[in-house]
Amino acid sequence: MKKVIVTGGAGFIGSALVRLLVKDIGVQVVNIDALTYASNLESLASIESDPAYKFVKANVCDQQAMTELFQAEAPDVVMHLAAESHVDRSIDGPAAFMETNIMGTYAMLEAARTYWSNLPEGRKSAFRFHHISTDEVYGSLGEEGLFTETTPYAPNSPYSASKASSDHLVRAWHHTFGLPVVTTNCSNNYGPHQFPEKLIPLIILNGLERKPLPIYGQGDNIRDWLHVEDHAKALWLVVTKGRLGEVYNIGGDAERQNIEVVRAICGLLDEFASPSSPTEDLITYVTDRPGHDARYAIDTGKISTELGWKPQETFESGLRQTVQWYLDNKTWWDGIRSGRYTGERLGLKDKSPA
Repeated sequence: MKKVIVTGGAGFIGSALVRLLVKDIGVQVVNIDALTYASNLESLASIESDPAYKFVKANVCDQQAMTELFQAEAPDVVMHLAAESHVDRSIDGPAAFMETNIMGTYAMLEAARTYWSNLPEGRKSAFRFHHISTDEVYGSLGEEGLFTETTPYAPNSPYSASKASSDHLVRAWHHTFGLPVVTTNCSNNYGPHQFPEKLIPLIILNGLERKPLPIYGQGDNIRDWLHVEDHAKALWLVVTKGRLGEVYNIGGDAERQNIEVVRAICGLLDEFASPSSPTEDLITYVTDRPGHDARYAIDTGKISTELGWKPQETFESGLRQTVQWYLDNKTWWDGIRSGRYTGERLGLKDKSPA
């Protein structure tokens, strides 16, 4: 049985991955998470008592703690997801993104390198460090074209710049030190257990509460949407079957304008919740985010051809399931909405540098 360290396993994508690994794949998982604002151990309630699952509260930036964890847990695989991930928050406060996404990745790489260097040959050759990143490192597309694994990096936000930096560190540790790595860059994830600062859960919950549905600019920015459970399956496929040192882009083959996404959610809320007036009436156009990338879209040809992966959810089926989940799981998000994040606008604050 493989043992996997997952960093950021109490986050949105991380928790979906941990649930998959424990419940469906049957591997041992050590979940390392600092439990920052977007983490939620309730997302792991279904596996918290499973003997194959262990949670460790720790910060990936603490290199000594990570080194000691590697020695204590002796993993076969590391899947590094721990990151600050919201563009708007990176505009308000970039320092946390530089610390976690860059220095945290550096600390993990060094801890992994120390551990890997001392493994016996059989385990050493089988070890993998999987770095999970974003398509935002590639910048913005025009009306045509797709991001491929060889698209030049052109990050436009503090968040994407910090993730681009971490991608380059992982590449360098592979080419300089021989650390066996794989990297994946994914499109916009959605699905159950997503923190409600992101577009889809924010619109669902605002719609349920009959609050304004804020749309940046004219809502014509385009994203490729990937269901989080499809993403989790792709991650495991890449770390177990992907070629050493390679990058794989993971997308949902589901390009949509933001306004299309919001209108689709409105239609589902009208269907499921039967409000007294159409939910679309709540749509409000607000000042655009600074430096808002126009379009992201991923070419999934490499992961499809080499590893046989394709998304199982269409955007329509995945969105329907997601809206229903939020309707059925008020206890999961109610505490968040009343405390940690009430739906306020982020990313426009004029903050002086520290």
